[in-house]
Amino acid sequence: MAHHHEHGHQHGQGHGHGHEHTDIDWAEMGPQLENQAELFTPLYERAMAWLAREVTEPGLIVDAGSGPGVVSCLFAEAFPGARVMAVDAAEPLLERARARAARQGVADRFATLAGELPTVLDELDYPADLLWAGRSLHHLGDQRAALTAFGDRLAPGGTLALLEGGLSSRFLPRDIGIGRPGLQARLDVVQEEWFTRMRADLPGSVAETEDWPALLTTAGLKHTRTRSFLLDLPAPASERARAYVAENLSRLRDAVTDGLDAEDRATLDRLLDPADPASVHQRPDVFLLGAHTVHTAVRPV
Repeated sequence: MAHHHEHGHQHGQGHGHGHEHTDIDWAEMGPQLENQAELFTPLYERAMAWLAREVTEPGLIVDAGSGPGVVSCLFAEAFPGARVMAVDAAEPLLERARARAARQGVADRFATLAGELPTVLDELDYPADLLWAGRSLHHLGDQRAALTAFGDRLAPGGTLALLEGGLSSRFLPRDIGIGRPGLQARLDVVQEEWFTRMRADLPGSVAETEDWPALLTTAGLKHTRTRSFLLDLPAPASERARAYVAENLSRLRDAVTDGLDAEDRATLDRLLDPADPASVHQRPDVFLLGAHTVHTAVRPV
């Protein structure tokens, strides 16, 4: 997962993940993915409040690429009259989703479905009134075809909500007192290059201009809308936020260091060394600022 996860790239900062990463131990990743999604709960809650004004009393909500179900359960709380179906390729994560639903008292209207997107959606017994795809679409090779499949699983008048794009999160000031200023801007560049390679390597990958409203329209949906939501956790960061920052920088160090010079690699090493006062574990100026963008469209009646 890049994430879903903010799995290494902002494109994967949510909870959806790519089924192609068959070497990942999803059971082991579960707690980390839960912590990430819980940290972003204020952002998701604002997004759901907006969706509640767009979608009238949905009967069935489908979370396509649900991961461990944090967002799925938030949907169950935000829409108390709805049934929620968490869909993911990783059964260990769905086990965590079912356990969370039980803890939160929503298990009576919560179910899971295991399989690969988008074809697994053919197994739904009923069309969805709201289908949420939280940074899971970009892990599918043919995004245009997947959007059409998502739209086909909507009830007439149903809404597809697509979380893709936004802004790369910021954790640190431009000048952090070690290394060259502007480290995160340079990390953004190598992250974008990594993401392009990841997309190109997906099975059946099709290059696509990321004009999400236009793609939603091409999929036969109407009334496209777009709204961005902010997460603003100022310094000094909480321990959970620091852990999230450290996890992201650690994945970056492992994935993209070939694109960084020796000085930036050394700076990353210091930022990740818990014993170093300049590390994200100790420094007082660590914060978390991010923005996610949601695009919606409706299946014609």
